[in-house]
Amino acid sequence: MLPDLTPQRLAVKVKAKSERMIRKEHPWIFESAIVKQSAAGNAGDLAIIYDQKNNKLLALGLYDPFSPIRIKVIQFKQPTQIDATFFNSKIKAAYDIRRPLLKTATNSYRLIYGENDGFPSLIVDIYANVMVIKIYSLIWLPYLKTLLNPLLEISNTTTAVLRLSRSVATQSEYLHGLKDGQVLHGTLDNETVIFQEHSLKFGANAVKGHKTGYFLDHRHNRKRVGELAKNKSVLDVFAYAGGFSVHALAGGAKEVISLDISKQALEMAKQNVNLNFENANHKILAVDAFEGMQQFKKVKKQFDIVVVDPPSFAKQMSEREKALYSYSRLAQLAIPLVARNGILVMASCSSRISAEEFFNLVLKELKRSNRPFEEMERSQHDIDHPIGFPEGAYLKCLFCKLD
Repeated sequence: MLPDLTPQRLAVKVKAKSERMIRKEHPWIFESAIVKQSAAGNAGDLAIIYDQKNNKLLALGLYDPFSPIRIKVIQFKQPTQIDATFFNSKIKAAYDIRRPLLKTATNSYRLIYGENDGFPSLIVDIYANVMVIKIYSLIWLPYLKTLLNPLLEISNTTTAVLRLSRSVATQSEYLHGLKDGQVLHGTLDNETVIFQEHSLKFGANAVKGHKTGYFLDHRHNRKRVGELAKNKSVLDVFAYAGGFSVHALAGGAKEVISLDISKQALEMAKQNVNLNFENANHKILAVDAFEGMQQFKKVKKQFDIVVVDPPSFAKQMSEREKALYSYSRLAQLAIPLVARNGILVMASCSSRISAEEFFNLVLKELKRSNRPFEEMERSQHDIDHPIGFPEGAYLKCLFCKLD
């Protein structure tokens, strides 16, 4: 089922600036940085990067002819054999980082987080006994066969599902028959896999769900909202599958409204609530977030906790200004909806907006509102999303108490 592909070896030299970045262990080498290459490369070929002055090994990476990030580094400085032993040790190292999380009542986690775990353009998420492998680059096709068994063994999963990014899925001539949503190992009786997150049940569609089926990065922030929610009314904006809503209800919230423009997402939210509670005071509202918040503002409806967790507004640098404007607008709409002594939770997953920029923007809007407030805490990804290089940090979340 998995293709047998033999990658070739390429000798590569890069510009001085790129050499400096490699020495700092930055995992990306752009096409424009390459000054010499021994042969034309195919996806997944092993690029051996030497410095120009002494011909000394700088790094080993996987060659990607379809991306401006032409080489994705998997090993710095030390020469090593890129084989099953190499990958096994990296997978075990990634698993060891996640061990504290797995001591909680949680069986869903990100086992491999791309570059941050030494596997650029590869994501592996675990949902109970199902593993979802998502590839964002064809560089991993020659190595899937080598990776599959150690991933299954280390994660103790029985089923593996392959997911392909949109750009990879369109390159069918290079996929050797592989398809998005294909079961690579074991059986999948139901596309929706039920898993646990801090004792609560959720469902992830491993075959058709967004990304790998669920968003695991906010796990700690969802738990935190649950801890703050006793006897509180909660508005969950951009609720998607209702992660914050479920945790709020589990924490004893007296009323929860999940707001999202997607009716399909809200159906998932309803299902996730029903997995955990029989008679929860939970309502769904299918409306554009900006419009829905404006409607609540008009009728002077307020909540004890308002969670605003939008999708990424800036996937490219050109979208930064528009994203910053959107975050400001959301903060302006959310602040009046927070009741006295209530809590505003605002998050951003736009990697092009730094944590400092985002936190400063929200604090600026709070100051402009003339409402006394107290910053409670700032957070980033949960433990299964380690940050190994600057671009690996995308999630930021701010908790503030408003008077």
